Formats: sequence, C-alpha cells, structure tokens
Amino acid sequence: MGVFALDAYVLIVKGSDRYKFLDGLSTNKVDGTCSTVFTTKNAKIIDMADIIEMPEILAIIGHCPYKNKLIDHISSRILGQDVTISDVSDANNVYISTNDIEVSDGVTKVETFRGFLIVAPTRIDITVDMTLEEFSEYRIQNLIPHQGYEITEKVNPLVCGLGHLVHEAKGCYIGQEILVRMRSRGRINKKLVCVKNPTSNATTVGRIHSLKIDRA
Repeated sequence: MGVFALDAYVLIVKGSDRYKFLDGLSTNKVDGTCSTVFTTKNAKIIDMADIIEMPEILAIIGHCPYKNKLIDHISSRILGQDVTISDVSDANNVYISTNDIEVSDGVTKVETFRGFLIVAPTRIDITVDMTLEEFSEYRIQNLIPHQGYEITEKVNPLVCGLGHLVHEAKGCYIGQEILVRMRSRGRINKKLVCVKNPTSNATTVGRIHSLKIDRA
C-alpha cells in the first residue's frame, strides 16, 4: 500500500550486557532483532518496541509519546551492568512500509509484524505516500494494534493483539508472573477483534470495519 511516517523515538543501547539487560525487562526473547513489549510490575504496557541488532549496539524503536516513561523505566534498572543508553531520535526518522521497498545505503530496514520498519538519518529523504487514514485501514485489515489506539498503559499485551510478543518459555522479566498466570488459568477475557461498523468503543475506526478490544 505504501510508506507511513511513525511518531517514533530511537534509543541506542551499548555495552556487553545489552542483550541480557533488555531481555530481563521485556516480554519477548531478546537475542537479536525482534519486537517486544516493556511492561510494569502489574503487566500494563509501557511501550511496544522493535529491537534492531546492529554491530556493537541494539537500537530500540518505540512510540515517541511513551519515550520518557520507557527511558525512566529502563535507566533506573541499570545496576552495575555494562549498559549505556543514548537518545538519537532527533537524528533519525522512522517509517513503516507495507511493501519491501529498496532503501539507500545508511538506511536500516527490518521486517516486523507490522510491516517493514525503516530507520533513516534525517539527511536521507524517504517518500511518504500513506495517510493516517490509509494506515488505519491497513491495520484494521491485518488486525495490527498501534500505540495510542490499542496499545496503551491501561492494557496488558495479551488483550490488545500483542500476545505473540509474550514469549512462553523465557526467563524472568518485569510483569511475567501476571502474564503467565493469565495464560495458565485461561483468564484472558478480552482480545483485539475486527468488527463491522457501526460499533461502540472502537479503538480504531475505519470506513467499513473497526478494531476494538472486546470480550473473548
């Protein structure tokens, strides 16, 4: 369909403990490029982020309005590990492409569950040809949650369409006990669904269908 510009931040994590550190703070297994979720002790979402493996560093790509809370959350947990975090958001623009487009040297492109994530230095122009309305229709058609809509601090990842980012067999992370208990006891009583309009309490409204978090 096209390329959509995200309101995204870019953090750089360096140090020999960078994998172990992020793995212990998020729901998915962090041993390379992946998508994951950072949660509170109560398993509520802080942010959904894409982790990109690059030489000697890991990049965290998330939703800009959630940046400060995420930085506070992870920075306060650097306790003697070899980890440093820097914010390079102002030097980069971030996009989602629904197609596997060609990119120039210096631009990073990785495939994610939302589409192809593109991180480009601000000096490199990427043509944006998808409006917010078109991006919303794409998400509705493919049941893709998005920050500020389905992904908020009021929900846990299992109910808003991010259950596939909650690893079922990894070690401890913040919020794990609650998410494991919900799964094992079958207490996931809500889920992200696509419904035909008109509907109430929609999280993303489309032309014909909408997304909502509804009773399972």
